Amino acid sequence: MANTSTTKKKRIIEKEDAKNVVRIKSGIDRPFLIIVILLVAIGTIMVFSASYAYAQSKFEDSYFFAVRQLRWVIFGTGAMLFFAYVLDYLIIRRFQKIFFYASMALMVLVLFLGTEANEATRWFQIGPISIQPSEFAKLAIILYFSEHISLKKNAGKSTIRQLLPYFTVALFMAVTLALEPHISCLFIVMGLIAVLMFFGDVPLKQLLILGSIAIVGVAAIVLLSGHAIARLQVWWHPENYLQNGGWQPLQSLLAIGSGGFWGVGLGQSTQKHLYLPEPQNDYIFAILCEELGFVFAAFVILLFVALVWRGVYIAKHAPSTYASLVVIGIISQVAIQALLNFAVVTNTLPSTGISLPFFSYGGTSLMMLMAEMGIVLNISKYSYHEKG
Repeated sequence: MANTSTTKKKRIIEKEDAKNVVRIKSGIDRPFLIIVILLVAIGTIMVFSASYAYAQSKFEDSYFFAVRQLRWVIFGTGAMLFFAYVLDYLIIRRFQKIFFYASMALMVLVLFLGTEANEATRWFQIGPISIQPSEFAKLAIILYFSEHISLKKNAGKSTIRQLLPYFTVALFMAVTLALEPHISCLFIVMGLIAVLMFFGDVPLKQLLILGSIAIVGVAAIVLLSGHAIARLQVWWHPENYLQNGGWQPLQSLLAIGSGGFWGVGLGQSTQKHLYLPEPQNDYIFAILCEELGFVFAAFVILLFVALVWRGVYIAKHAPSTYASLVVIGIISQVAIQALLNFAVVTNTLPSTGISLPFFSYGGTSLMMLMAEMGIVLNISKYSYHEKG
């Protein structure tokens, strides 16, 4: 229990989860903030190191990606501080339904008005800025399910009626993501829904029913999708498809193996010199392994583990079920996405176009991720509570 005599702490009475809750306000969780800063700093350095050869070749400006990523880091830091210190998470909760429906609308609109790239239509192109609606959708689903589960709106109803809201949202996301296609995001979304239902104490029977439907549905999407089947074939025998997707995973494995235990040195990668395509994106971790070796790669992985551990701590001490689920959802998103990226880079899983949080080049993903870190930090200010 918090030391209420501390002058910096402030008691605030609020009504959450149909109960009076006393939120005791203190400072943000510093260990979590330090971990985020470390990940962002290392990621920014690696974007420059991984991208300068490709940027020089394509744009005749070796700083092309580094400068743009640095801008997004500055904007993202502003977003994180805004959500951490200015916009209380209860205000976000009040408007989460509007955000949810707006995000779902963007998921539909991108199918008709989006820009196609690499055989996928996932982005809105507004001048030099690309916006990916699925990044908004992931946070929207976390907020929506956290609200729905915490209020237990369908308690006492039949199993079918209780499952209907979860099933409807999952089906909508499955269809829109399959049409883009964006199979990796589909796996993340299904994983988020499962995690939120599990930690939200949704009855095991309901979780098993929805999980079984999801597994069958995702398997059907993969088997019926020529895009997904092609990715599987490349994954099984990348050496046979060097001109159709096999080159990248093979070069990734070569980069990782070349790094050895200590690495070849920061900036000294060979694979980034037009061997590994667009190394600043999904395969940036392979360049990190080559330049900084197994030791530093393990350190980065441990930073992600520490982020998850600290997030679980914040969730455990959150002042309400809703706040706890929001933190669990955000941390799970980072964990699932990082784990999938590591698996893709090592060719443990097929290449799915999934970015590494805090590292891969990209504006929308980094901005949303930093905003989500701000929400977690905001909730961490109320980590201790008393029920009144």
